[in-house]
Amino acid sequence: MAQLTGGSFKRISPEDIKVRRSALNQLVDVIQEDVSGSTTRRAYQVFVTGGVGPGVTSSLYQTVYDQDFTLQTANPIFDMTIGLYESGSTVTNCSTGIDSAGKLLFPSQSIMMREKVDIYKQYAKVLLGDSDSTFSSPFGDADASNRIDEALFVSFKRLFARDKIKKETFAMRFYETGSFTAHEITGKSTGETLSQTSIEGSMIFTDIGAATNTQRTFGGDVAAIVSATDTSRKVGLIFYDHGTCVFDVSKIISGSQHVYGTIDAMNVNTAKPGKPVGTMMIGGGPGTGLDRGRPDASTDETRAKYIPDLLVSASVDQILDHFATCRFQSGTLTAMTFQNVTTINSTLIFCRATADEFNYSTNPTFTNSSGRIRVVDQGQEDTQRSFTFPTTVGLHDEFGNLLAVAKLSRPIEKNDERDVTFRVRLDF
Repeated sequence: MAQLTGGSFKRISPEDIKVRRSALNQLVDVIQEDVSGSTTRRAYQVFVTGGVGPGVTSSLYQTVYDQDFTLQTANPIFDMTIGLYESGSTVTNCSTGIDSAGKLLFPSQSIMMREKVDIYKQYAKVLLGDSDSTFSSPFGDADASNRIDEALFVSFKRLFARDKIKKETFAMRFYETGSFTAHEITGKSTGETLSQTSIEGSMIFTDIGAATNTQRTFGGDVAAIVSATDTSRKVGLIFYDHGTCVFDVSKIISGSQHVYGTIDAMNVNTAKPGKPVGTMMIGGGPGTGLDRGRPDASTDETRAKYIPDLLVSASVDQILDHFATCRFQSGTLTAMTFQNVTTINSTLIFCRATADEFNYSTNPTFTNSSGRIRVVDQGQEDTQRSFTFPTTVGLHDEFGNLLAVAKLSRPIEKNDERDVTFRVRLDF
């Protein structure tokens, strides 16, 4: 039922209630500095090793904010983490076996391998419905070459992804090529690449073509992320309803490129001259590093590479630090952009007042002490017709309980010469 303030009730018929659904789009633009900045990217160091030395601490994921995350006004934009497929070559070639409890075993030169496998399983459970499933791009492709064994997961927060990501609006600027050492240029094993910002090999990855190539799965709508310069090259997946992107690390970076730098380690004996205890050098050629435990590092073929060496030997934090600071660059250019979708369910209620309705008010001031309607001009009580200025519409249930109140932007005159329809819109 509807009631105009100071007036009487009128029952609303089903024909006067309409339900509509609409969508609101918002552009989200993430700049490079947000991703690469040390104050805009938050780590949660919850993993700690045991053993000799100071040990290694690391997060299982990192969160990117739109400003300094220590500020109360900072908003988290997305989480990013690394996962490895249990049956992929990076894991199986590194694993030394399985113990009696079914737990994977790895050499001491590796770190957080079980955690990286568990992260992959967790995303597979949420997005695919089965923790033992594997991601592939194109989605569901049985070809092993399209399987995503090493995954970079990017999960946008609800504040920015809203109900879903709009199709064919996602794009990411990423640097496939890491910094080169002097070894690639002069043959000398000098210069770290792990912490140097990439300056070439910039690529744009997008979901172009998703409008006609979307599949429906456990995690909702999913489509392939492709290279903007070659749309036949699939590099990952985007799950629109979850706001999550799954990138194939082997396809978005030059995985066979040599890596050289300092990473955390738990063995006190891995310290090198000029490097702190509890660290080790990865890559760089003979005598300079511990190339994932390889006995001979005298040739290019045995020198450490981004895949698998860095993914195996480095912690989740150090891998993410490399991607965030080196592969997204540091500047004011756009690192990621997309449009979100906010679904608005609206109920339109048409409160109709005919010419003979709601021309009288039950407000005591509407009549004088004699019970006659107050008039504008004295002496016109018998000739002046009653009229009102409604300001509020109240919606009640069948028992007369007030459910909602709609306020008019300005009072509207209601008299016996006009029909008035008030449209009340409830959005949720």
